[in-house]
Amino acid sequence: MTVLQLNDQAPDFTLPKANGEIFSFASHQEEHKSWHLIIFFRGSWCPVCVQDLKDLEENSGFFEDKGVHFITISTDAKEDLAKMAEENKLSFPVLADENLEALKAYGVHYHSEDAPYEDHGAHGEPAYFLVDEKGKLLFQQRQTSPFGRPTATELRKIVQYIKKNLK
Repeated sequence: MTVLQLNDQAPDFTLPKANGEIFSFASHQEEHKSWHLIIFFRGSWCPVCVQDLKDLEENSGFFEDKGVHFITISTDAKEDLAKMAEENKLSFPVLADENLEALKAYGVHYHSEDAPYEDHGAHGEPAYFLVDEKGKLLFQQRQTSPFGRPTATELRKIVQYIKKNLK
């Protein structure tokens, strides 16, 4: 499993968006010289994940004012993600990582079929990565279950704290 350290260069990835377009993290960084909050979520079938994404959408103005763009990634099927993104009017990229490329590059936990407990089949677990405008990792949090992930309010505090105390 990949182990990223703070200040490491965030891995690049190219994945399909839920709407079918191809998304390149490197190109997005070039276009938007800002910070990025990369959020891995379980899937469109997860009500807690969907509510978290809706909460992020409601808080998107705060993050935009702080120069932070959202990128969300799931190992769920692109078609299911497209339906969920449309139903919830999500304005940020929702990416499908069905081949686990970004998940592996970021060292995100994967609940496989041989996991020690049943949990909605195989899927990636929640993880959060805050990356600066140069692609350096400023914050990371990985989960091995659906519980304990930061809320939109906690993410706001994290961004404010890091911006205030950045060396």
